[in-house]
Amino acid sequence: MSEFFRRKSIASLTDQKAPDRLQPTLSAWHLVMLGVGAIVGTGIYTLIGVGAERAGPAVILSFLIAGVICICAALAYAELATMMPTSGSSYTYSYATMGEPVAWMVGWALILEYTVVCSVVAVGWSGYAAGFLDWAGFALPVSLTKGPWEEGGLLNVPAMVIIGLVTAMLLRGTRESANLNSILVVLKMLALAVFVVLAFGAFDMANFTPFSPYGFPAHVVEISEGVSADRGVMSAAAIIFFAFYGFDAVSTAAEETKDPGRNLAIGIVGSMVICILIYSLVALSAVGSMTFTQFATSAEPLAYILKTLGHPGSASFIAIVAVIALPTVILAFMYGQTRVFFVMARDGLLPKRFGQLSAKSGAPVTVTVITGFICAVLAGLLPLAQIAELANAGTLMAFIATAAGLIILRYREPDIERPFRAPMGIATAILAIIGCLYLFYSLPAGTQIRFFVWMGIGVIVYFAYSRRASNLNHSNARSQPRMD
Repeated sequence: MSEFFRRKSIASLTDQKAPDRLQPTLSAWHLVMLGVGAIVGTGIYTLIGVGAERAGPAVILSFLIAGVICICAALAYAELATMMPTSGSSYTYSYATMGEPVAWMVGWALILEYTVVCSVVAVGWSGYAAGFLDWAGFALPVSLTKGPWEEGGLLNVPAMVIIGLVTAMLLRGTRESANLNSILVVLKMLALAVFVVLAFGAFDMANFTPFSPYGFPAHVVEISEGVSADRGVMSAAAIIFFAFYGFDAVSTAAEETKDPGRNLAIGIVGSMVICILIYSLVALSAVGSMTFTQFATSAEPLAYILKTLGHPGSASFIAIVAVIALPTVILAFMYGQTRVFFVMARDGLLPKRFGQLSAKSGAPVTVTVITGFICAVLAGLLPLAQIAELANAGTLMAFIATAAGLIILRYREPDIERPFRAPMGIATAILAIIGCLYLFYSLPAGTQIRFFVWMGIGVIVYFAYSRRASNLNHSNARSQPRMD
């Protein structure tokens, strides 16, 4: 049994002199901006409407619940990332705490999360971009703005183009990508600040009555004859969760961080605190500005609210910012995807060529190109609406594994150096696990089934290839010695 759950030593993960490590170039500022860039995206721009439709004004509670669960997970990430400052995020932490099979499954879930998020955001961006080009007099044919599974669609060209541009940016190097990301994140923050100020000008407490028309637990409600839908505060929280995660992409940058013992904690926790504050203000001002039924079904609820309140210019500004700045989400998640692929290849669980680094930029070129190609194909051709929630399921598994890793190490290695200690560590981790399990339970049954099918495929791949190819399965491993 010990052979089956072979694991890596923490000491090997902190070896700063390993020849195939990525180069540290990122500061705390870069990490905070990377986290905010990943978190603030299509979620807050669109999910405030979806959440309000499911929970009514109590969507504010949905945001807070999802935020609290995520901050607990973020604290666990911060502790483990500073203990093991290497790429791979929860995949790496699982490898050191629970063994190779668990690490593989977590890495497999991360592949699902990051790939789906990149493709979904690219498709969402394509809709904004197509509208902007139409307004500017350069309208694209409908067949080139939708996938073949959509009516009138052939190929979603804008979605594929933006993924190609982000891939090219990542190939230039980590620091260059981070600098551009920081500029675009500031622009997104400015747009949300404009919304909050203008929406609060129309604030009316009457819009909060009734506060929770569908109750707290997730449940199916018949909204019209023969038509049912998920409703409740927790149903909204399970979807709004998509708007919060992204801070885990910061932990994938651990190996490329200067002074990781300090800067990783600042990047992970700092980006979450900033986003919880922003989201709470946006949700409060949106619900307070008008009855939730007015904007709940809008595809662009923030812009709709400002237009309705008589601020068409500001509404257009928010739409333009979405076109310019939403690619930061793709950049952050594709960055995280390439680093997870890279580390899994370095450990031998994926083909070795995935771990090759560019001598010029220091970026993992092969895996970056492959990741960009896969995401572009998904965004250009496949129907993504029904699988978007799969990203939530994959993320929840990664969060649970990280929180479990914190608990295991607190008991197994209590005296090991911890540059950052999560406050009330074990209690915080338990709360994160319980919260994530409840959010998973609140997801639609179809999403849960599709997630387990994906994980089943992962089990097959592991035993058919990865277990035999693993560094730990060879006596001449170029990685660390085995710990049983």
